[in-house]
Amino acid sequence: MRDLQALTRPNIWNLKPYSSARNEYSGHVARVFLDANENPYHAPLNRYPDPLQTELKGKIAVMKQVAEEQIFLGNGSDEAIDLVYRCFTNPGEDNVVAIEPTYGMYQVCADINDVEYRPVLLDANFQLSANRLLAATDAQTKVIWICSPNNPTGNNMDRNEIIQILEKFDGIVVIDEAYGDFSEQRSFRFDLDKYPKLIVLNTFSKAWGCAAIRLGMAFADKEIINLFNKVKYPYNVNLLTQREALSILQQQDQVSAWVDVLLEERTRLFEAFRQLPCCKRVFPTDANFFLARVTDAPSIYAYLVDQGIIVRNRHKVSLCKDCLRITIGTKEEDDELLVALRNYE
Repeated sequence: MRDLQALTRPNIWNLKPYSSARNEYSGHVARVFLDANENPYHAPLNRYPDPLQTELKGKIAVMKQVAEEQIFLGNGSDEAIDLVYRCFTNPGEDNVVAIEPTYGMYQVCADINDVEYRPVLLDANFQLSANRLLAATDAQTKVIWICSPNNPTGNNMDRNEIIQILEKFDGIVVIDEAYGDFSEQRSFRFDLDKYPKLIVLNTFSKAWGCAAIRLGMAFADKEIINLFNKVKYPYNVNLLTQREALSILQQQDQVSAWVDVLLEERTRLFEAFRQLPCCKRVFPTDANFFLARVTDAPSIYAYLVDQGIIVRNRHKVSLCKDCLRITIGTKEEDDELLVALRNYE
């Protein structure tokens, strides 16, 4: 079995990270800051932010029931996705395996980092097979990517199949739970101590209604988090983002209410969409969106754009011919969509 050092790029394992001014006096009380060549005026925006987001991680640790040292915060989940490649894969040598269809940034980051990307098709019910994913691996496979609930299909991946992968694959397994707040499935972040090479992603962009602040979360063993912190840029999460995240964390009751409303609206829109003449099938979902097969996805998409209504055309995605991905909006927005589609000819 490969240990973490064997999975990590040698230059990353041996990397001496940049030491920021704010890191060096950590643990001491400071009043006068003459160390970082900052402008002394225009407080507090004149000061560099906490490079490790200590206060914010403390709040998230309580909310997510994980240890602070098991948390990485990044500029969206995409930063954590890219760091997986930069820490664990050697360009031109290694490969990764992923379910297909799924979130497109896994492959984009693989291409950017010159890493072979091996997609494994889901079945007709958009479910993964542990055996098929494992069969696609070889000695150079460093990472397996799983998104659950999956994007664009919306459904949870079979938990037992995921557990098989975690127990049989000796590389890094990334489970992206960006839409997990809308699902009843137990988060895999509660299993970090059991699976030391597991990384679980989450985000403030979906249930928390904070896509604009670009804050992603990765939960993993502290050794993996330490690698991420070595490689990330020193001040990767700005002060304004940290402040807004701390503010929304004080509104957890409001966020829970939003989720409840969206789940109720999801049921209503799901059933109404099924009755549309242009709808052929609506696929089950555990997210804040659903995938629907329609009579002619490109034409219907273009028609909706003309009506000022934007959905996602997934027609060219594997297994998603003539499919549209519909995000759950407000009741008024969803009604406008339904009216437009009832008038589609």
